[in-house]
Amino acid sequence: MSIQAYFARHAQTLVGSFGRIVKYPFASLMTMGVIAMALALPLFLNLFLSNVRSATGNWNDAFDLSVYMDMKASSARTGSLAKQLRLRGDVAGVRVITADQAMAEFRDISGFGRALEALTDNPLPDTLIVTPSLDASTPQGTATLKQAIAAMADVQTVQLDTEWVKRLHAMLDILRRVVALTASLLGASVVLVVGNTIRLDILNRRAEIEVMKLVGASDGFARRPFLYSGVWYGLGGGLVAIILVALAAAVLKKPVDSLAALYGSQFHLQGLKFVAAAQVLGLAVALAWLGSWLAATRHIRGIEPT
Repeated sequence: MSIQAYFARHAQTLVGSFGRIVKYPFASLMTMGVIAMALALPLFLNLFLSNVRSATGNWNDAFDLSVYMDMKASSARTGSLAKQLRLRGDVAGVRVITADQAMAEFRDISGFGRALEALTDNPLPDTLIVTPSLDASTPQGTATLKQAIAAMADVQTVQLDTEWVKRLHAMLDILRRVVALTASLLGASVVLVVGNTIRLDILNRRAEIEVMKLVGASDGFARRPFLYSGVWYGLGGGLVAIILVALAAAVLKKPVDSLAALYGSQFHLQGLKFVAAAQVLGLAVALAWLGSWLAATRHIRGIEPT
């Protein structure tokens, strides 16, 4: 058989299986609907986590260290220490805030301008805002960096408040695991649903399969249309799941944007990206194909012409 004939045969089977699905629209839509529901839940939860990560911004900034210099340290020493820190591999950047800059900022936001003018000396030290590198932007990495900076000369205090970040990271990690477990269980349900649908289809076409085997058809040839039926079920269910999640995101977009505006945030709810949608379709087709392959292989193998 030539390659052209091979692909023509598969294309013919693909179109034929689609025609059979269309012939029974209610049953086909029921199967696709179950697949869509199983895929939409973990997909929506994953979209929710992605938006939470986007709303919280860059976690690298949350691990900034505030390095307060000794009051006796000169501005030259502060600049020298900043240059020294910038050479470290675990430091992405260093911002210098002089004592005068800190006092001016405090005067503007505190409302104690006249009271502060009575001070003869500036009580605020020079400060370095140290941003760790991406690899070091973890609770363990910043703790190590904090210890190293604290041991340097002329450093009075190193402040790092990441307890809230640790708690949020822990909660998000739990949610990610919940989404993964949910997706695994619902993915298995897709395999079972498609497998059961194909099993019933095979039982309804048992006589046809017996005739095919009687004239010499192999198990693989008899199994092919059922595999393509599974592909159509997965494709249809994946498309419906994407539509459901897109509708849910559209419904929530306005209230989420309004809530973000109340907190002075420019955050906007992000919908499903094209790459993610393509991955969902691919996963849906793969799961449905697996379910149909398992069912077709098992049941067609047991059918023999009498």
